[in-house]
Amino acid sequence: MRQEARRQRRKNRKKRTRNFLRILLLLFLVVAGYSIYQYIQGFDRSDSNLNQFQDFKGADELPTRTNVLILGGDARGEETPRTDTIMIAHYNFDTNKAKVVSIMRDSYVKIPGHGKNKINAAYAIGGPELLRKTIKENFGVNVHYYAIVDFKGFPKIVDTIAPDGIEVDIPYEMSHGIHMTLKPGKQTLHGEELLGYVRFRHDAQSDFGRVKRQQEVIGKLKDQAVQVTNILKIPKLAGIVNSNLETNLGTGQLAWIAKEFLSSDNREVESFRLPIEDGFTEENLGGSIGAALVLDIDKNKEALQEFLDDENEKSSNQ
Repeated sequence: MRQEARRQRRKNRKKRTRNFLRILLLLFLVVAGYSIYQYIQGFDRSDSNLNQFQDFKGADELPTRTNVLILGGDARGEETPRTDTIMIAHYNFDTNKAKVVSIMRDSYVKIPGHGKNKINAAYAIGGPELLRKTIKENFGVNVHYYAIVDFKGFPKIVDTIAPDGIEVDIPYEMSHGIHMTLKPGKQTLHGEELLGYVRFRHDAQSDFGRVKRQQEVIGKLKDQAVQVTNILKIPKLAGIVNSNLETNLGTGQLAWIAKEFLSSDNREVESFRLPIEDGFTEENLGGSIGAALVLDIDKNKEALQEFLDDENEKSSNQ
């Protein structure tokens, strides 16, 4: 009797185990199928004519401390796409620390082989590779990868991550150069409006205000992106981003960085701006250059390397 009861309990346990495995497999198939569907949806909703750049001499494998050059602008039929945004995204796989450096596009620096000019001229002249060399020569930081983001995909990304919009406090009316009018005050902005908000530069703060707003929006989008509901949208977002992105990062590398960041308890993103507050003068250099930010290179180089230095480990040569 007792042996029969034990046999029955073992059968029941095996049955429950098999059922659990079936349910787990079913859930996996559902999630996998849904992910593929979401990716296709994202891909179908996007298109891109981003220029191809070659010969970026960064890194073949992800270093422990990885620096990614992020460039944002328009590719609206222009031979040389404009570069409104120059950033370095830094990620330390040992500490799971993420940092973002915004470089003012009017920073006046040495461009290898081309004399001195505004830093965004390096991209116009020689693409991401020349910009990588320029950053290395002036600031001593190695950039391992690049990602060129066409701003036309930004509204789709925002509306996918934050379908209810992002709340911002607009200090004054914004209209010139952004093809819309944003009224002052606290309000919720959606994709196209938020793009106008981060690109506006026709005020007393000019690019300084724009960089500040870009960093503000990055932080708020990050807060939205790490929510569980949005983690499930990653395949869909990948489709949208992929169609508005030119990068030398492989799909597996992008997925690895996302996985490491999302699985970490530390999801804060530290921000930094170049030039630093007391590390430049605003000057009108005349000619084709005009108004520019003339940098104290040594002071800015030291400040940047200190910011990127995680736990006293130099990240610039990883």
